[in-house]
Amino acid sequence: MKQLILAAILSVTAAIGFADEHADLFQTVTSETDLETFAWQNRLIIIFSNSKQDVRFQTQIEFLQIDPAALAEREIVVLTDSDPAMDSPLRQKFRPRGFTILLIGKDGQVKLRKPFPWDLRALSRAIDKMPMRRQEIKAKK
Repeated sequence: MKQLILAAILSVTAAIGFADEHADLFQTVTSETDLETFAWQNRLIIIFSNSKQDVRFQTQIEFLQIDPAALAEREIVVLTDSDPAMDSPLRQKFRPRGFTILLIGKDGQVKLRKPFPWDLRALSRAIDKMPMRRQEIKAKK
């Protein structure tokens, strides 16, 4: 019985540590959010929606939360903007209509724009085909 309790405690502690380690992967867009902050440091997945209750928005978040380690490995930060009334600088720049997902490369350029959720596997494949990501993979070997 003590072993089961200890295993449960260790499991919860590891999960909390893992969540803390990846807490900065998901950020909410504010009027202060500036893409230059991420340039040459991170790839961005920007999720626009007119509401947090949009099923597509919720589905996309769920897809990305499945494997935060895959996001971290690819140096991805997920930015969410579900408040069109705020009219953030990112909304002004990208002019999304309803639900939109954008993949922004480290160079700040839009690499992908979709009006529907994309699973993490498809996003990872798209990223792994990018020249800069291929160089990163090669350098790790």
